[in-house]
Amino acid sequence: MTEFDAIVIGAGHNGLTAAALLQRAGLATLCLDAKRYAGGMASTVELFDGFRFEIAGSVQVPTAAAVSDALALGELPTLDLDVMSVQLRGIGDDPVVYYTDPVKLLTHLNDVHGADAVAGMAALMEWCQAPTRALGRFDAARPPRTLDEMYACAATTSERQAITDILFGSVSDVLDRYLPDREKHGALRGMLAFLAVNTTFRGPQTPGSAAALAFGLAVPDENATLIKKFRGGMGAVTEHLLRLFTESGGELRLRSTVEQITVDHGRVTGVRLDTGDTVSAPVVISAVAPDLTVNRLVEPTAVPPEVRQRFSRIDHRGSYLQMHFALDGPPTFAEPYQILNDPGYQSAIGLFSTPEELQQQWEDAQHGIVPADPAIALQIPSANDPGLAPPGKHAASAFALWFPLTEERAGYGEMKTEMGRRVIDKITRLAPDFDSLILRHTTFTPRHMATMFGALEGDYCHGLIHPEQMGPNRPGPKGYLDQPIPIEGLLLASAGCHGGPGITFIPGYNAAAQILTG
Repeated sequence: MTEFDAIVIGAGHNGLTAAALLQRAGLATLCLDAKRYAGGMASTVELFDGFRFEIAGSVQVPTAAAVSDALALGELPTLDLDVMSVQLRGIGDDPVVYYTDPVKLLTHLNDVHGADAVAGMAALMEWCQAPTRALGRFDAARPPRTLDEMYACAATTSERQAITDILFGSVSDVLDRYLPDREKHGALRGMLAFLAVNTTFRGPQTPGSAAALAFGLAVPDENATLIKKFRGGMGAVTEHLLRLFTESGGELRLRSTVEQITVDHGRVTGVRLDTGDTVSAPVVISAVAPDLTVNRLVEPTAVPPEVRQRFSRIDHRGSYLQMHFALDGPPTFAEPYQILNDPGYQSAIGLFSTPEELQQQWEDAQHGIVPADPAIALQIPSANDPGLAPPGKHAASAFALWFPLTEERAGYGEMKTEMGRRVIDKITRLAPDFDSLILRHTTFTPRHMATMFGALEGDYCHGLIHPEQMGPNRPGPKGYLDQPIPIEGLLLASAGCHGGPGITFIPGYNAAAQILTG
């Protein structure tokens, strides 16, 4: 007899999604995680006394309505922000204020950035519609589309061109078409370029980068729910999923490292832990990276060499720096950006480079050169969610591109220190007291993220958004569409699967649905 009906490896948001859905359907489910807390990269963690930070995920990206309903995500308290983000270049030009109200956003774009900016953004929203369908951005319990099926999503010549764009085009190709004025549309172009390439290892001018732009811009329809910011950070979401799981009888075991997924005659039999203990189950769902699952956790003889080889080609190259700050008080922004002193504008502040600068910095990073003026996504979440910091204090985080992947020019630690200093200096140019307010801070590189979360090469996507890693080239629960994993009872559920990346819950939902519906 088996000990459980199903075992889920990894207690991140996708693992907990799969575990909760299986347990609530009546399957006795065990969820295992090597860390000392659940949530994975969708956690809110106290890094310093009283200061809590979102380590990776910071918002729920749009997801399928069926998934949101199944997980009762609508029950969670959200932050009702009037301003989702503010984007600027920091050179004195007008910022782009991204209002959550679409009418207010369009009015702002028209009044401040001109009618051509409104027309350009509207055209971009239209451009991403066919790619959204082709990529299955909001599909739940549906396999990825083949290339022919992707093109069949196009109803017009322009929609067909948009699908060709995401397969072969660059971010700059698209931006030059719809927002061509590099000066007047500078902040918009910088925001959109950063939105795309932070989930790739490609510059904005590099062919294939447009796929990530379409993925990031995808507009929810009646089958999807909107972007949300949750009170208490993303950790509140994974705590909610954990409650759904455990209150229905599921068992979570932390500090339990899976050494091997055991297989006998083409069928899963359970897992073996690094302690030597074994746990048996006829179903194992792995929410860790697909290639880590197939090539490290499964006995090599259980998977054909050609399948193993295909998984080994997944690109994971992380090239970023993440910093978390405990601040003694709110930073004060100087002219002409005093608007940012209003807490309502501090949820997310983009200090972006132009697409052209981002491209050059990406190319330089491949030669070990730290960017002189890194593009930064700055957040001060405690400005609107005060429970994340002690009274009068603030928790701030910065995510910056590009961290060099080579060590030719300097040692890894030296580059980390140098880039961290440049991030602080850039923020301080806009908020002169920022540096003096820092009580403590910590800096994470892709190498740190790999160690902490098992994210190969620091890739929080578990498979970057490159066109050759999307659609039919992104595995589903049973592996690739045209090359399934020939092991009965083994399913994949990480952000590296179809429906990911991002905090969409879809990969976990899809794996559970595969089990429950056959």
